[in-house]
Amino acid sequence: MNVLLVTLDQFRGDCLSAAGHPVVKTPNLDRLAGEGIRLTRHYSQAAPCGPGRACLYTGTYQLNNRVVGNGTPLDFRFDNVARAARRVGYAPTVFGYADQAIDPRTATGPDDNRLSTYQGFPPGFDVGLDLPDEQDAWIAWLARLGYDVPSDAEAVLATEPDRPAEHGVSAFVSDAVIAWLERQEGPWFAHVSYWRPHPPYAAAGRWSTAYEPDSMPPALARPQRAMPFCGRLAAQPAPEDAGELRELQAQYLGMISAVDEQLGRVLDALRTLGMWDDTLVVVTSDHGEQLGDQATLDKGGPFESSYHVLGIVRDPRHRHVHGGVVTEFTENVDVFPTICEAIGVDIPAQCDGMPLTPFLRGERPPWWRSAAHWEYDWRWEYIFRGPHPWPWDRRLESKHLTVLRSESVAYVQYGDGQWRCFDLGADPGWGSEITDPGVVLEYAQSMLTWRSRHADRTLSDMLLYDGGIGRVPDAVT
Repeated sequence: MNVLLVTLDQFRGDCLSAAGHPVVKTPNLDRLAGEGIRLTRHYSQAAPCGPGRACLYTGTYQLNNRVVGNGTPLDFRFDNVARAARRVGYAPTVFGYADQAIDPRTATGPDDNRLSTYQGFPPGFDVGLDLPDEQDAWIAWLARLGYDVPSDAEAVLATEPDRPAEHGVSAFVSDAVIAWLERQEGPWFAHVSYWRPHPPYAAAGRWSTAYEPDSMPPALARPQRAMPFCGRLAAQPAPEDAGELRELQAQYLGMISAVDEQLGRVLDALRTLGMWDDTLVVVTSDHGEQLGDQATLDKGGPFESSYHVLGIVRDPRHRHVHGGVVTEFTENVDVFPTICEAIGVDIPAQCDGMPLTPFLRGERPPWWRSAAHWEYDWRWEYIFRGPHPWPWDRRLESKHLTVLRSESVAYVQYGDGQWRCFDLGADPGWGSEITDPGVVLEYAQSMLTWRSRHADRTLSDMLLYDGGIGRVPDAVT
């Protein structure tokens, strides 16, 4: 069984045409959903990229992995999807980036360059294409093609509309992946990490004019009552001019269609190379995009637009469920255990997520979760404002929030003790608040129960009895 894990950066879960979006066109993702299952309520567990990906790669919630910002080290003790795949003979290879900072205790010394960047890779991955924020490899390729491009990656990305889509950053990634696939002879594992539709909001080539700004659906309004401050990133304002916002939204949808086209090239290559019927495909995103909702852009804070993400899984062994739709709450922490089951690896005890295997078989487990959860931590904005002498100053621990999102309610708990509770049945835009103490208590207790059930269990489920290996035996429970 081959494994293709694809992440599209900052892809909102409602921006999939098969999900009913009124404007955007994603024919390749739609086709993939038709040959797999589509997860309509799929959520990332954290933002920005580093925290979101730590949850994805390790199958753990932020409350356990503690990657709270871009640059927070990923503890070397954590297992991850690449390490697990290596245990059964794969050589997992990543194309793009992963935004995982190394555990400084594993550095070669104080001069180790990896101590100065958050743009590392989790242990276990080989690197087929290293494409960090600086985009050096892509920019060098454009220069070889004869383009006069600046060395500043932000400027090159912002001018993607000026060059053909075939020379865009997504095309560059797909070219590398396809060339690699053509060299594979045995079972393989590829993680393809596309930069787009991440800002700057500028679609490649013809996709920059593919969508008419006036056709953009309206953004969700901000809550009537001001939300507690939760960091500058979470409060990045959207343009006040409606025309400017619609133009930005049109570019975002253009970026989605551009990366959909390039992912389609990879999927077509699998078919051409005879690999399609033996490849597990998982497509998701590290987090979402506000895109004007609640009058903000980018990602972060409590709102659903930053965490509701794309989710498609295609297992060729279960064709009878292809085209199916899963409406239960699924999460990115479920991806690691799902891949483990697919390739025959024991699911590590660290995993907070659950394998999606029942859904891939067409089953609806009655014990499945009834809510999604995500976290946002903004202490990294205050670290440089110190000092914060340990152990007396605990202000950084208050720069945090957790969200429980059920069928009709979103409960937000802040680290400083504040809370908000929203009636999504009355207003999906988080404009209607619940203040009934009985209802609020119910959701606060549900969140407390969730946290208590997901405390780190790496050693807690073992007993020094008869060898001390594995979970506590039934005979001594």
